[in-house]
Amino acid sequence: MSAWLALVAAGLLEIAWAFGLKYSDGLTRFWPTAATALAIALSFGLMAVALRSLPFGTAYVVWTGIGAVGSILVGILVYSEPADPIRLLCLTLIVAGMVGLKLNSPV
Repeated sequence: MSAWLALVAAGLLEIAWAFGLKYSDGLTRFWPTAATALAIALSFGLMAVALRSLPFGTAYVVWTGIGAVGSILVGILVYSEPADPIRLLCLTLIVAGMVGLKLNSPV
């Protein structure tokens, strides 16, 4: 598996575990808690694979950026959270930063 593919998958799993936390009701519901724990473990494992060849700073920022942007988008799409222009501009800046780091990465 390529490092970048592992990193993107790890970021998507970060969105999944954040979503799972919402449904675990403070980690009191078994199945949502189990799914959240599995998503966390897989996300960390894939991040470890990505870190074998990607620069630490780049990988970490992209991983957390995918999680942050994805979680905000889930909030907007699933929970009807606000999608005002300033919020969307900030999301765009996060994505632009991740793309810039990817383009500047030696791997």
